[in-house]
Amino acid sequence: MVSLVLGVAAGAIAAADDPHAAVYAESQYPSAIQCASCHPKVFWEWAVSNHAYASISPMFHKFEQAITEFASGTIGTFCVRCHQQVATQMGEPREKPLWERSEISREGVTCITCHRVSTAFAKVNGERTVDAAPISFPVYNAGTGKAMPEVLANAKEYGVAMAPGQEGTPIHAPAIKFEQISKSEFCVSCHQVAVHPGIKLEVVWEQYRGAPAAKEGITCQECHMGKVPGEASGYETWPIAIINGQVVGDSNQKHSNHLFYGPGYPIAHPGIFPFNPRALRWSIADWLKFDYRAPWGDPAWEDELAAGTRNATFPPEWARREDREEARYVISLNEKLLNDKRQSRIEVMENSMRIDGPFFDASPTVGRDLGFRYKITNVDKGHNLPSGSLGAQPELWFNVVLIDPDGQRVWESGYVDANGDMADIHSLEVAKGTVPFDKQLFNLQTKFLTTNVKGTDREMYLPINFDFDQLPHIRPPGVPTTVLNHPPFIRMEGRSLPPLGHRYAKYEVPGKLLTKPGKYRLQSRMRSRAEPIYFMKFVGATVDMEQSINEWMIDIHPSAAEFDIR
Repeated sequence: MVSLVLGVAAGAIAAADDPHAAVYAESQYPSAIQCASCHPKVFWEWAVSNHAYASISPMFHKFEQAITEFASGTIGTFCVRCHQQVATQMGEPREKPLWERSEISREGVTCITCHRVSTAFAKVNGERTVDAAPISFPVYNAGTGKAMPEVLANAKEYGVAMAPGQEGTPIHAPAIKFEQISKSEFCVSCHQVAVHPGIKLEVVWEQYRGAPAAKEGITCQECHMGKVPGEASGYETWPIAIINGQVVGDSNQKHSNHLFYGPGYPIAHPGIFPFNPRALRWSIADWLKFDYRAPWGDPAWEDELAAGTRNATFPPEWARREDREEARYVISLNEKLLNDKRQSRIEVMENSMRIDGPFFDASPTVGRDLGFRYKITNVDKGHNLPSGSLGAQPELWFNVVLIDPDGQRVWESGYVDANGDMADIHSLEVAKGTVPFDKQLFNLQTKFLTTNVKGTDREMYLPINFDFDQLPHIRPPGVPTTVLNHPPFIRMEGRSLPPLGHRYAKYEVPGKLLTKPGKYRLQSRMRSRAEPIYFMKFVGATVDMEQSINEWMIDIHPSAAEFDIR
């Protein structure tokens, strides 16, 4: 990844070649592109991170629009002030389409979102303030940048500029040490969030502060920015900056990984995300017209097209072969970054859990019910498994298949329907009767429960009681949640595992399915996905979004165990 990072950084983001450089230089909200010229490794880690994805995410926009409509607009900038903080602070309207926004709003949680915050905030639901200032002003960091005086004293040799109009690469003033940026509390304002009726949507901080990690003094940064995804195992080393090819300071400097390891993943068009400066040649609207699933821009395919042995039509924006090939090259670079992202996601999930088993209740016998179980343990000291957003996402469930001596699948739990959803009460296929309900499903997904006129508590996609309201409306509770311990008619059913906690996934295979003696095989895997398909359909996601969410679904700790049935 490093070779890709440095190679692309050198060829794509030189200040002299950047058509947006003049705009960024005058901006009070500097772009990450400016930071990349001296911090390429950090930039390319961030470029594929969930922070960089915060503003791009098509699922975020679908969800945010849906919840805004349910709230009749009363939630205002509640969601975008975390996902598009700089844009919100600049006064951009909540409903403004991404392709009409400023360039900096596209960057989501960008460099200045953290490094231009000089005030310590607590649980404020994303209401932080980014200090507006040009690139030449100081940044706030974990240290003070001890090598900066040398750079400033030899500005001409390093080729840097400290003020607009000066020749050289624009750089910031010496860093100011900001104590909170190294502490877990710095993450709280966006990662502990209560939504309108009083339901907690983000609970990472609440889980962490009662976890062993907090008691041991392990910070969020140690696990999410260290050298091992999800583990407090120290940090990598890397130069603090590389200015015009010259290493600044100690080359063994502590390096905080700005990929921010986590289970999330992108489903945006790969020309739009990861954040690649080469891609800015085209607008977001242009990219959305580029069929990346087709072989557009592949040289061999384009040769066939030119020779007349293949036919294809293109929108005007992509009529030129040169543009299609350049776009395909950008996508190929982004796919390499996405592969790194996928691998880190698998690592952080596998490092967070252990699966033991199967353990049998009795000797397996032909014609007799087969009982067995697996022990699922959350080995993470920091927070629950899964953590993050509650309610509709994330999904984490166990899939077990029994294979008979002839290689035939005779029983399964944790299977999915034609849409990719688990076969629970939300499955559209289960509702139609085309897929059987999975009675033994082991699912760690937390659910919203609402009290309904037609029956008792029921799992819902959102904490909205559709039965009570002819016009569904999200409103603050009339009775304080501190009195009831939950909003009226709404509560959560938490199924996640607490830190270092465990639970058994218990199964029973009917004896009538075990008709043959011989060697059987149990295949198991934990499965992870960011969003249920039923919820995506509920908020109006596109078919391509649904396909992408399933393509990014991963298997964790896949295993197989063979045993004899006599």
